[in-house]
Amino acid sequence: MTEPEPDVIQGPALNCRPAKRPERVSLEGRHVRLESLSAERHAAQLYSGLSGPESEALWRYLARGPFENPSEFGRELEEMAAGSDPLFYAILPRSTARAAGFAALMRIEPGHQVIEVGNILYSPELQRTPAATEAMYLLARYVFEGLGYRRYEWKCNALNHPSRRAALRLGFTYEGLFRQHMIIKGRNRDTAWYSLLDTEWPSRKVRFERWLDPSNFDADGRQRAPL
Repeated sequence: MTEPEPDVIQGPALNCRPAKRPERVSLEGRHVRLESLSAERHAAQLYSGLSGPESEALWRYLARGPFENPSEFGRELEEMAAGSDPLFYAILPRSTARAAGFAALMRIEPGHQVIEVGNILYSPELQRTPAATEAMYLLARYVFEGLGYRRYEWKCNALNHPSRRAALRLGFTYEGLFRQHMIIKGRNRDTAWYSLLDTEWPSRKVRFERWLDPSNFDADGRQRAPL
C-alpha cells in the first residue's frame, strides 16, 4: 500500500515566519483616515457622536458603555488608547476630519498569523457611508499586505444582526456559532465566527476597490452597484 503524502496526514507546510504586530500608524483613504486612538484628540468628538438618545443601541453589544458623562467616557478612552491588544484606531471621515467611530485589531497571534478586527463602533453620522466601508478595507489591506497575516477574524454577538450582515457584505465567511461563549453585561453571548483568508484577499480587494471607485456613485452619492 502506498503511504499517503505528508500533507494529507499533517496539513501543508507553511512559511512559519511570524506576522508583524500592528503599530500605531495612520491609514489614508479617499473617504476616511484611520489614526491611533487618543483620548486627548478624540474623546470630545467621539462622545458627541456616540452619546444621546440612540446611545443604548449603539453600545448594546460592546462590553462597556454607554457612558453617563464626558469625564467617564474620557477615562475609558484613555484605557483603550493605552493598550496594544486590542490596538484601537479612530475613524475620521474626510468630510468632517472629526472622529466618528473606532475599531481595533485584537487577539493578535503573530506566530499563527491570525488577527481579529473588533470593538467596532460607528456613530450614526458614519454608518452606511463610503467612509465606513473604506475603514474596513484599509484595515484589511494593512493586515494582509502590511503585516503578513493569513487569517483575519470577525466575531460578534449572534443577536447582533447588523454586524453579521456587515461581515458577509465585507467578504468574510461564516464559520459557526460558539454557544454560551461569553457573559457580557450580565447576559449570555453566543458568538458568531467569521473569517477572511489571505488566499481570498486578492479577489475581495478587487471588489472593495471597484465599489469605492468614484464612478460607482451617482451625483447624489448613491451606489450604482453593491459591494
